[in-house]
Amino acid sequence: MTAIVNEELHQKYEQQGYLVFPDVLDADLMQEAKAHVDWLIAKNPHLRPEQLHTDLIYNDPFWLRLVSDERLLDIAQAFIGPDIALFASHYICKPAFNGKPVLWHQDGSYWPLDPMKVITLWLAVDDSTVDNGCLRVIPGTQHLHLQEMKGSFEVENVLGSEIEKKYVDETKAVDLVLKSGSVSIHHPNIIHGSKANLSPHRRCGVTIRYIPTSTKVLMEQRKIFLMRGNKGEVQNHYAELPKFDANEHMSFRGSENFGK
Repeated sequence: MTAIVNEELHQKYEQQGYLVFPDVLDADLMQEAKAHVDWLIAKNPHLRPEQLHTDLIYNDPFWLRLVSDERLLDIAQAFIGPDIALFASHYICKPAFNGKPVLWHQDGSYWPLDPMKVITLWLAVDDSTVDNGCLRVIPGTQHLHLQEMKGSFEVENVLGSEIEKKYVDETKAVDLVLKSGSVSIHHPNIIHGSKANLSPHRRCGVTIRYIPTSTKVLMEQRKIFLMRGNKGEVQNHYAELPKFDANEHMSFRGSENFGK
């Protein structure tokens, strides 16, 4: 994968703030991911499906197996280097007919990172279409400094906040239509969001936030996972991979050896 991320693609990323990689993960793994989402929803009935957040990952072997897939790490490595940590991950699963929108925002405004060197991979679990509320980006806005996000509750939405409307030109928005198993990446400063899902089809994707191990996480209580390479000299707090327990976790291919 790193071989296909050539200089031309790097320049395109610098110019527009996002890229799309079709057909990264295989159909069998994506079927497991879909089953995992169903399992998480059943296990966490107190949460909206859009709120299957990072806190759930620490005791979830399949989730960590998914985000440590070598094909995803190869993409991340092409942009942040070989020493990679997982900072955060979040399933945003918009149910059919009433999936909440994600209002326009910049990711980096929410994150305690120094420096703000991070790459987000957005993995389509389900097919992501215009009708079911696919990710939308405004190319070029990655050159805008990070702004403070403002609380916003005029409509029900996933984040409860948004960037000031003066920064948003929706006429320039691009819809990122992705088949299941495909990936988009985006810059922490780019303005992006997604519309509500009023269609009869679920739209689930998982955000994966990778940082180089040279980036400092400025929250002592936030633990991260080493995905590839070395921890380096920055004193971040690293979590151990959970060991698979058939009585507690979802089974998956290779689960019996996970965390050993």
